[in-house]
Amino acid sequence: MELLVVQLLLTLGLAVLLFLAIFRLTTRNSRPAPTPTVVTDPDIARLMLSDHADAFSNRPTAHYPADFSESHSINSVPYGPTWRALRANLMADILHPTRLGLLLPFRQEAVAALIANLSTQAPGEAVVRNSLHAAAFALTVRICFGDGVGECYVRAMEREVLQFITTFVEDSALLAGSSRLTRLLHWRRWLRFSGTFSRVSKIVLPVIAAQQKSRRTHGGTTGIRSYVDSLLDLRVPVSDDDAMATSKRPLTDKEIVRLVFEFLGANTESTVSCVEWTLAHLAIHPEIQKKLRHEITSTVPHGKGTLVSEESLHRLPYLRAVILESLRLHSPVPLILRDVSADDAAICGTPAASADGAPVLFVADIREIGRSTKAWMDPDKFCPERFLAGGEAEGVGPVPGPKEIRMLPFGAGRRYCPGVGVGMVQVGCFLAALVREFEWSLPANCDSIDLTEFRAFFMVMKTPLRARITPHTVTT
Repeated sequence: MELLVVQLLLTLGLAVLLFLAIFRLTTRNSRPAPTPTVVTDPDIARLMLSDHADAFSNRPTAHYPADFSESHSINSVPYGPTWRALRANLMADILHPTRLGLLLPFRQEAVAALIANLSTQAPGEAVVRNSLHAAAFALTVRICFGDGVGECYVRAMEREVLQFITTFVEDSALLAGSSRLTRLLHWRRWLRFSGTFSRVSKIVLPVIAAQQKSRRTHGGTTGIRSYVDSLLDLRVPVSDDDAMATSKRPLTDKEIVRLVFEFLGANTESTVSCVEWTLAHLAIHPEIQKKLRHEITSTVPHGKGTLVSEESLHRLPYLRAVILESLRLHSPVPLILRDVSADDAAICGTPAASADGAPVLFVADIREIGRSTKAWMDPDKFCPERFLAGGEAEGVGPVPGPKEIRMLPFGAGRRYCPGVGVGMVQVGCFLAALVREFEWSLPANCDSIDLTEFRAFFMVMKTPLRARITPHTVTT
């Protein structure tokens, strides 16, 4: 018995010594995280993102798992030659307005699949998020990879994107930039967080390899040029220190996977978030829904297989106003983060945050700016009319101009979202079809809808929208 007690005491003592050693090692050079400067004033946001865009163009470089931090994404790569090459490729090659017409069949098939899915639940109550997410993700996969991706790969990628996005805020707040001790204490969450890239790579790389084989067989791209096609052809500067980008290299597999993962998540989640929030408000405000449906059915021919096109969207000003009002109240991305030098921080009247030259973290709160009483009348009210001719926000769009910032759901300055054009079209197509085909109303025994927000990677409804949907028949 005495021997057992001694063994237990020795084991406990060794555990304490190990704990103290790890604690000392991980805290020896640690320093407290900088206190962010939160910006909620539209004028200060304009000063940062428009007037001094170059100074406020770097996003924070948190210590994420090596596979994420060492590979490029447009969202996180430092402002410089590599960032410009990645962004130019996306905007000029994939998301250019001239390509919208080419992608119309993809959008039409995605919308048709969504309507068919919801029709099986109507009349009745439906939770729209899952059906909407499946349709939007399938559309994004086709833009990213082209046709021919197996359903099993599509669903596997969708699961990984959803898992990462829903746990990102909780896991990254605890683990990104954390000490070894924190990662040891929360080892299961660290393995899940750090293993995301490996799991995604196992799904994505075989699809890319098949695409490379097809390109070699056919001597180039077949069908509509995809995002992956552009990444395989892209050459980026060998070093950001080379201002003229005289030496270039192809992207590595890790970099391509990271860019693909970013594209799949950003394009899908922003669309789903905006459409779901908008439908919630339309169910709460039937008079707005009725007005919107009248505009859609009066403009777009109704019939089997007839869906809203980009050309039709230009003739639907109230639909655009409804979308903008939804984006003002519920921006898909809730915050804009910028790392700024201590000297540049003084631009906004912020003193140097530290004596060791560490950057100052600026956080522009998109939600609060969009609801600022300084910029809006009755800012918490859902009122699309404010964006129509003669309204207080006539001429205000999804990306602010250089002179005034009143809302910035897609960011502003150098690093505004490159997918704003395609995003607005996708949201418009999905929303127009959903409103034209169904009437959206409150569920039984409910007098409202829970509009509580949940800040994950994107701003989503904490309680997924459940609404009563009734097929709407239009006499033609």
